[in-house]
Amino acid sequence: MGENMRLCCPCHFGLESVLKYEINKIGGTDLKVSDGKISFTGDENVLARANLCLSTAERVMIELLEFRAATFEELFQGVRAIELERYIQPEDAFPVKGYSLDSALHSVPDCQSIIKKAAVERLKSKYGISWFSETGSPVQIKFSILKDIVTIYLDTSGIGLHKRGYRRNSNAAPIKETLAAGIVDLARVRPDTIVCDPFCGSGTILIEAALKALKIAPGINRRFAAEKWSCFDNKIWQEERSRAIDCVDKSAEFRGIGFDIDDAAVALSLDNAHKAGIKSRIKIEQADISKFVQPEDSTVICNPPYGERLLELREAENIYKIMGRVLGKGGSRQSYIISPHEQFEKFFGTNAAKRRKLYNGMIKCQLYMYF
Repeated sequence: MGENMRLCCPCHFGLESVLKYEINKIGGTDLKVSDGKISFTGDENVLARANLCLSTAERVMIELLEFRAATFEELFQGVRAIELERYIQPEDAFPVKGYSLDSALHSVPDCQSIIKKAAVERLKSKYGISWFSETGSPVQIKFSILKDIVTIYLDTSGIGLHKRGYRRNSNAAPIKETLAAGIVDLARVRPDTIVCDPFCGSGTILIEAALKALKIAPGINRRFAAEKWSCFDNKIWQEERSRAIDCVDKSAEFRGIGFDIDDAAVALSLDNAHKAGIKSRIKIEQADISKFVQPEDSTVICNPPYGERLLELREAENIYKIMGRVLGKGGSRQSYIISPHEQFEKFFGTNAAKRRKLYNGMIKCQLYMYF
């Protein structure tokens, strides 16, 4: 299937510029950036490379068609016109899921069954069979209906790309791997950067920083849905994996230094770093923020605790005050802090050089940058 496809990657709101840079780097062309997603053109190699190498994308989807539908008939005919047989073999499973917002077709279960029916009718006519066992590999059909505009996708990733494979367990308030990778990028982590996280939790920020510095593809240790699709050549995935392995920069002088007040978090971080294959680059100890001494020429990247209840909120504000005393504000010691607290700078005691709005899940945050 050597020809080009239209691909689409969703991302966290606020990370579009980081993802755009990554997509350009892997050879995606004709990029179209919108809120929370980027679509682009690429061949099978770019599709495999995107799954393996993009650190801030949530998944990689093939964008099949965009059309307008305000009735079930229009939805049915729109889907029926798609060349699904290019991707779906007679034995493949093809489940359907998606969402609808601000549209005449607002019932998701009804839309699901209409899209499924249209897919079945299309494939029946192409394969000349009347029944599909769906016992083969799943080819997930996804749909979005926004203001009556329907977009139909195939999900090539399977499990979300934030699941790199190193974090089987996490502590109470983890930051998603893709968001951590985006912050690492915004903090301009280089092969020789020293990164500190005084609230390391399950180690996500330090691990993502190490992967970035050492040029380790974040998806190198996992598998993707499209690897099992018979429409794609398996050799391409092998090629792209080898290519990713060749890109690793073992000579990078990166070091990660982590602290957490909780012994269990320290053990968890070390275990996750071991699974990610970068344990030798990272040192983690149990320590309270008040004891933190930031090394010269280092960058702090952290997601400090924040309280959802009043008592916890007071504790969090007290932590911000301590951070203001011990963290670098620029020069040879930089700090990048993500927090949802509207008045973080007041408690920290210094205004950020720059702020960036990011979403941690559904929580609106700011990335406060001191450099």
